[in-house]
Amino acid sequence: MDASAIDDVLDTRPQRFRATVGVVLIALACGLGAWVFFRGPSPFAIDVWWNQLFASAPSQPLLVFAIAMDTVGGHLTAVLIVPVLGALALFLSRRRWSALYFVTASVGSALLVQVVKHTFGRARPQDILIVSDYGSFPSGHTANAATIAVVAAVLFPHLWVRIVGVAWVVLMAFSRTYLHAHWLSDTAGGALIGAGAALILAAAFSRLRARDEDRLAIRSARKTDAATAAES
Repeated sequence: MDASAIDDVLDTRPQRFRATVGVVLIALACGLGAWVFFRGPSPFAIDVWWNQLFASAPSQPLLVFAIAMDTVGGHLTAVLIVPVLGALALFLSRRRWSALYFVTASVGSALLVQVVKHTFGRARPQDILIVSDYGSFPSGHTANAATIAVVAAVLFPHLWVRIVGVAWVVLMAFSRTYLHAHWLSDTAGGALIGAGAALILAAAFSRLRARDEDRLAIRSARKTDAATAAES
């Protein structure tokens, strides 16, 4: 990372903006959850419409895809394997604070999802095709997908990373509703919470992550100087 990129990490203005956006996203998710709670058990009209799109016999390829997404995006895979492997890869690439950021964002998002689930206690659709835990709002799978997408975009700010991240969140949300494990609004709430948690913690870890990038920049400069000296 060059000097200008490090300055961008250290600049408090974009970090304050990230934190503010994160807080707003989580507040919107909580507001949506409160709306769900106080209006009673009846789902939103858009929830019913979306659920009925898949009310007929499911397509076998799509069902297999949705079940695969259920396994990859939740359970032991999402809670333990993905955060550990991702953090390990970052640690081995000498981005130790980025590794801690990834783990903290994953854990923080998951905990926040559980708090919101038990606060609002929304019932899942009755035609659910899989066995799942308590609480429909928000979607934990979608929250986890959004957390990973935002963390990846923060650590690797390339357009293709953002495109892949958005696609991952959309596909996860689709798979959750295809299995009737969630209402459409549940996936929206999950995406808001996952993205919000990742943005807030990105701001909190910004200076620590900058140390990693500073060390990598110095190491790269030394290697370049050594190579230049060897050639001369």
